[in-house]
Amino acid sequence: MTEGLVELVRQSLLAGLVVVAPVLLAGFVVGTLAGLLQAATGVHEQIVGLVPRLAVMALVLLATLPWMVERLTELFRVSAAGP
Repeated sequence: MTEGLVELVRQSLLAGLVVVAPVLLAGFVVGTLAGLLQAATGVHEQIVGLVPRLAVMALVLLATLPWMVERLTELFRVSAAGP
């Protein structure tokens, strides 16, 4: 019983990381590019880096939402079926 629960938690954490990775990666890339642009131009307003990062993360979230739902549904379906 305990081994099954540990495996379910492990699968859930791994699936959560895989599902959220595209959004976080897009935010990281845009944040890094915005930081480089701010350093190059001398503009040090936080809003200049925040708005593009949030916009790109929202767009990636909307684009990958069907895949995310499918992936999580598959996890729940497998975990509900049991061993």
